[in-house]
Amino acid sequence: MAHFRKKATGSPGVVTVRAAPRCSTRAIVSFGGITVPAAIGRSGRSILKREGDGATPIAAMPLLYGFTRGDRMRSLATPLPVRRIRKDMLWCDQPEHASYNRLVKAPFQRSHEEMMRQDGLYDICLVLDWNITSRRRYRGSAIFFHLIKPGYQPTAGCVAVSLADMRRLIRFMRKGTVVRVL
Repeated sequence: MAHFRKKATGSPGVVTVRAAPRCSTRAIVSFGGITVPAAIGRSGRSILKREGDGATPIAAMPLLYGFTRGDRMRSLATPLPVRRIRKDMLWCDQPEHASYNRLVKAPFQRSHEEMMRQDGLYDICLVLDWNITSRRRYRGSAIFFHLIKPGYQPTAGCVAVSLADMRRLIRFMRKGTVVRVL
């Protein structure tokens, strides 16, 4: 256990996401001695990520912060900054809009994702720094580390794990932990 404590208080660490053998929409996530299965984008991985392509970017993306559905989740044990999702929270995915790839507030008429999803995918949702600190239009938005759909169904480009595995991993994640998709 001391190894994990050091990771949480020392360097932020690296979460490695490797493609699973024989399935382009599955991956293996490794962090601090923990290895778990994951789902990735419906189009697999790509070094040329574009808005709406369904691919998970091959990149090193630092964790910025997270969100949780407080009405469904009890508090999380994590050093990562986490905010409770409200009904008015949306994520802009309209490339032409000034708030592209940013959290916005309802009502919002442009294309967006609801953060308070009914399917539970964002009950725990960690924001990866893909096209956020240095934004470019059409480069892709809302690349999150979140919960899986049943059967590890592919995502729209995010990395997704089970609730049990997220709870195991998030305890050691903090701002700056890098999620490296290979």
